Amino acid sequence: MAHAVARALRGVLFDIDDTLTTEGVLTAPAFAALERLHDAGLVVVPITGRPAGWCDHIGRMWPVDAVVGENGAFYFAYDRVAHKLVKRFRDDTTTRAAQRMRLAAVRERVLAEVPGAALASDQQYRETDLAIDYCEDVPRLPEREVDRVVSIMRTAGMTVKVSSIHVNGWFGTYDKLAMTRILAREHLGIALESERDRFVFVGDSPNDAPMFAFFPNAVGVANVRACAGRLEHAPAFVTRASSGAGFVELAEFVLAAREA
Repeated sequence: MAHAVARALRGVLFDIDDTLTTEGVLTAPAFAALERLHDAGLVVVPITGRPAGWCDHIGRMWPVDAVVGENGAFYFAYDRVAHKLVKRFRDDTTTRAAQRMRLAAVRERVLAEVPGAALASDQQYRETDLAIDYCEDVPRLPEREVDRVVSIMRTAGMTVKVSSIHVNGWFGTYDKLAMTRILAREHLGIALESERDRFVFVGDSPNDAPMFAFFPNAVGVANVRACAGRLEHAPAFVTRASSGAGFVELAEFVLAAREA
């Protein structure tokens, strides 16, 4: 990325697992880098597959402007003047309730037919999707078994994305990018189509592909290379360091360019 591009950025959007975090841990340098970006006046938004329960905490307590969660099912943004968490879901309450019943049937089929697969430990905090753990808290499943989970979900009519730790499935056609566009328009007052070159997205896995494709200055942390064969779209740039250290590398580059 050119220094002139970094200097002109309005915001940094980023995945959390294995992008901001390292082996499941949010390190002090990574969180400090996040805070420095926010304090520098950049729009800072995590775009994650993690659940509503986590995003409630993130929106309230992290130095961020908003958070997109469950792969685009919603955005949460904390109004620090009104002391209120704004929640904007893609689907209404009735639709989400009906979809949860359908998710339960798919869940039972996956657990019965794919030995070693498990519900993600954060499933009980989710509002809209089914998250199957294939390596976070269980021994890593072979790729063919991960593909089997994907196949079961798609046969049920679900949209499916594979992250660095989970297979996520939901009913609907939204994704991370669709909700990011809504967030930009409704909450930030930004027409993202005309501003895409002034935002950078940082990610690491196949569920980040729509963001990699949309943002011309998208960045992958170095561990994205492990997913090369499963990425529909690759990032324009890749950091030297992996995971949280890669995020810090990108943040330091952006901040240095802005100070030059």
